[in-house]
Amino acid sequence: MPELPEVEAYLAALRQKVLGEPLEEVRLRSPFLVRSVDPPLASCAGRRVQGVERLGKRVVLALEGDLFLVLHLMIAGRLRWRKRGAGLPGKAGLAAFDFPGGTLVLSEAASRKRASLYVVRGRAALADHDRGGVEPLECDAATFGEVLARESHTLKRALTDPRLFSGIGNAWSDEILFEARLSPFKRTRDLSDDERARLFQATRSVLERWRDRYVAEALQRFPDKVTAFHPEMAVHGRYREPCPACGAPVQRIVYAGRHDANYCAACQTGGRLLADRALSRLLKDDWPRTLEELEEPE
Repeated sequence: MPELPEVEAYLAALRQKVLGEPLEEVRLRSPFLVRSVDPPLASCAGRRVQGVERLGKRVVLALEGDLFLVLHLMIAGRLRWRKRGAGLPGKAGLAAFDFPGGTLVLSEAASRKRASLYVVRGRAALADHDRGGVEPLECDAATFGEVLARESHTLKRALTDPRLFSGIGNAWSDEILFEARLSPFKRTRDLSDDERARLFQATRSVLERWRDRYVAEALQRFPDKVTAFHPEMAVHGRYREPCPACGAPVQRIVYAGRHDANYCAACQTGGRLLADRALSRLLKDDWPRTLEELEEPE
């Protein structure tokens, strides 16, 4: 799922392409993509884009007339910039947004389509799509610590909960926890002051570093190939590969269906592998049954 760094890259690229331009037409392959009824999607035609914003992991196009298109890519949704009037690709194509200078194509390479598009009128209605989490790159250390201790969760769950922190998901939480040298399943209320400070600094460092890198690349070329993995990541997607810090094999535990945690046992858990019945019970109690429970508006 595109998270804060990837979504910011999309925004940077889109601002170059569509800011100030009229949205001529939205072509849908599947009406199930649109989850709202009023205002109708057709009311967006011809309105100029006045802003391109991020709301958590959502891409928001602010249009004339106080209208907003709110797009959540979920796990497999991706955006591509094509020539004006480009067709929708195969079964994966969901929608095409036509502008004078080109077409923004939304596709989702998954059998179960989770991506969603809402049309809302006014900032108050847009706020209904905000899950309430603080922006991790805008809050200070004190606020970060207060939010972290608000509920008793594992660190992995807390970082990826959009009600607590905005824009952090599975991939970057792995990288943050590795940089902080903390176990994914340490409890939020069990952190020492030093551990809490390390986590705050790691969160800012990882997200800023990768955001800036992805944005710089997006300004040169539209980010057509956004994935959850990057060969220079420390632990995410690197199961059984050597840890870049100590050389021990990266470990992984899968839980709550699609969720997984990648970590270095030597660097983060004192050498202990996280796989026992007690941990399984902890995760079952700490995680929702589906991704939608975390990501969709309540």
